Amino acid sequence: MRRLRKLLLVLAGLGTVVCVLAAHYYYKGFYKWKKRPAASSEAVRLRKAEAARLEGKAADLRKFLAGTGHTYNSKLAFFVDMHLPSGKNRFFVYDLDGDSVRMAGLVSHGSGGRAFSLTPSFSNINGSNCSALGRYRIGGAYMGRFGRAYILHGLDSTNDNALERHIVLHSFSCVPEGETDPYPICNSEGCAMVSPGFLQHLQPMLDASKKPVLLWIFY
Repeated sequence: MRRLRKLLLVLAGLGTVVCVLAAHYYYKGFYKWKKRPAASSEAVRLRKAEAARLEGKAADLRKFLAGTGHTYNSKLAFFVDMHLPSGKNRFFVYDLDGDSVRMAGLVSHGSGGRAFSLTPSFSNINGSNCSALGRYRIGGAYMGRFGRAYILHGLDSTNDNALERHIVLHSFSCVPEGETDPYPICNSEGCAMVSPGFLQHLQPMLDASKKPVLLWIFY
């Protein structure tokens, strides 16, 4: 009986060590062996269905922009395809004039209040920690707890609580600089969370734009 008790204690201890190590490597560099730079336009390769979804959203956004009286940037837009797994590049910098992807990178989805969520769930409710689908106007930059971040203004009924929920575009070190698929990346609390390197690519585009850039998160 004592031996069985000791064996169970040893197994429990080993299980705890494994869980701690797994969490440590997950957040502190589990993906470094696969690290690749954020994709440029030359490196972006989309499957036919993925490209069709993106091109369809770009066409819809151009129609939306045509009716806004030149309020927003009509040449540049950001798209996030939440249908793709988190370990694949699914944040796209899109050239609306050339109908092409200029750059792509990783972006986290919200945890939905769970310890970890492999797939995204969507909600506009404050405190849900979910991603919210819809179009956003990217507002001004500020320095927050994650460094430089951009305010997001939800333009649809599915995301119009973005300001109240403090949903922003920001970076965090747990998001790798390159694809990790089939392995997932870390979750956010509902924000569009990218890697530090990818945000550095986005920053000059946003700061130089004379009109607000739109972000569309879709599934």
